[in-house]
Amino acid sequence: MDFELARRNMVASQVLVNKVNDPLVIDAISQVPREKFLPVNRQNLAYLDQDLELSSGRWLMQPMVAARLIQLADLRTQDNVLVLPCGAGYMSVLISKMVESVVSIEEDKTIYTSVSKTISELAPDNVVVINSPLKEGCLSESPFDVIFFDGGVEKIPDNIQLQLADKGRLVAVFNDGKVGRATIIERYGDAFGKRVEFDVSIPTLPEFKVKNTFLF
Repeated sequence: MDFELARRNMVASQVLVNKVNDPLVIDAISQVPREKFLPVNRQNLAYLDQDLELSSGRWLMQPMVAARLIQLADLRTQDNVLVLPCGAGYMSVLISKMVESVVSIEEDKTIYTSVSKTISELAPDNVVVINSPLKEGCLSESPFDVIFFDGGVEKIPDNIQLQLADKGRLVAVFNDGKVGRATIIERYGDAFGKRVEFDVSIPTLPEFKVKNTFLF
């Protein structure tokens, strides 16, 4: 399979026609070999217009959605970014092409071991992958200019939101209904502003689901 041709076709038919116009985002998604984030026997699926399931609640996000969410983050060259979770590693590498540094957290030990090797090959200079609980974020490397969720959430712990720098941006898809809502949260001192940008459907991360409680 000609992956370079498939990548060009993906950009032309999935990304550019779906409100993605940031040249930095377009350049990054045109460069990064999406197939490298899948097992060899599934690499031929890399450029399909859909989410691809990996394991343990991790997905390789649909290309168009990935591009629109990264564009929403309004990334800047000096930014320090936290990605939760690392998952396939694709989003961390895409973002690394546009910013100064990326801290990527992966709770699953098996995925962490595998993705660390992939990232060391594709983004060796400015991405650090850490094996730790997602709900803790990464206080030691905070504050972050951007916090990015690579998957849907139902609720974000306050301690993660507090790891945003002043004027920092948090991008997540909130799945609290039939349709998810791509949302940006911005910090202004001790206050947080929140706005919904567009509707989208992506799988929810198990670590950020709200546990059901029963009253008797």
